[in-house]
Amino acid sequence: MKVIKIDKNSWTKGIDKSREAYKLFGPVKDKTIVIFKELEQGMFPEMEYTDSVLSAKSVIFPQTEKILGGSLDESIEDHHILKRPDTNYSPRAVLGIRPYDAKAIQLVKLNFDTEDYRDPYWCDAYEATTFIGLAINEPSAFDFSTLTDTGPFGEEGLDILLVDCKEEYLAKVLTDKGETFLKASGFEESANTKPSLKTIKALQSKAEKAITSKIDSSKIKDKTILELYEAPFWDDLAFSCINCGTCTYVCPTCWCFDIQDETRGKTCSRFRNWDTCMDPLFTMHGSGHNPRGEKTQRVRQRFMHKLKYFLDKYDKGIMCVGCGRCVKHCPVNIDIREVCNTMNSYEKQE
Repeated sequence: MKVIKIDKNSWTKGIDKSREAYKLFGPVKDKTIVIFKELEQGMFPEMEYTDSVLSAKSVIFPQTEKILGGSLDESIEDHHILKRPDTNYSPRAVLGIRPYDAKAIQLVKLNFDTEDYRDPYWCDAYEATTFIGLAINEPSAFDFSTLTDTGPFGEEGLDILLVDCKEEYLAKVLTDKGETFLKASGFEESANTKPSLKTIKALQSKAEKAITSKIDSSKIKDKTILELYEAPFWDDLAFSCINCGTCTYVCPTCWCFDIQDETRGKTCSRFRNWDTCMDPLFTMHGSGHNPRGEKTQRVRQRFMHKLKYFLDKYDKGIMCVGCGRCVKHCPVNIDIREVCNTMNSYEKQE
């Protein structure tokens, strides 16, 4: 394991140097919140944030993305034919992504990059991106990532894991892409590996012990879909939900989208936009029939997808990385930890 030492006094200089080879994205303060956005010249990532309202998934999966375009002008060759627009997929790097958000991208990848179909927009963006993670030394009260196969120092999906050691960062080099980024930034001072890893391990142990949430999904896989689908607790769980969709938009593993066609003059475009399964229109058929027209049906769909359907289909654990955003931002205090525990402990009465 190679560890690079980065003096914080040289951090901004190295980030500026990396701009020569990469388009950069990172956490930025916006009034009272932190969001991920492109780091334009003179902008640097906020590396002391606790958590961001949204994850970095928009770097790979933009909230709105033009996927096809064409012309209705019959004097132009290939008129009335939709084509993929030219998109810049030059190397990009996401700085300061939290380990649970990097793991979330790996879960989403199971949907967008399959043996049967490769989504070119998502995959091309993903393959162009280097992920520089920032370990969480002090987890928030909403963090339960240790219970979802990741953790505050998780490495899955990362090319580099940065660990804040007050005056410096210790950078664990996890992939060749990570090593290439460090070289492009001029960060090449090797740390003494054994004591560095010991320091990182101590910080990791302290962070993991600070997470005290309890969540158990160990029995869900053994239950049948119908057993949980027909369980009597869904009405009670859904009672307070107002179908605002906040939980889905802040979730790093949600991938639902809508397709919208627009014309302006003789130019036509097709866009892909984030959507939410909590919206009554999400499943509205052209006939007017809606198979999930009731609130309870939509709440059940969300949690069954996260905690049962995904688990059964991919056998990669639940579709949750324990970031706690949906718990923190839900206006009516619906808690996925409680829902998971309810599903896990449910026993059908004969």
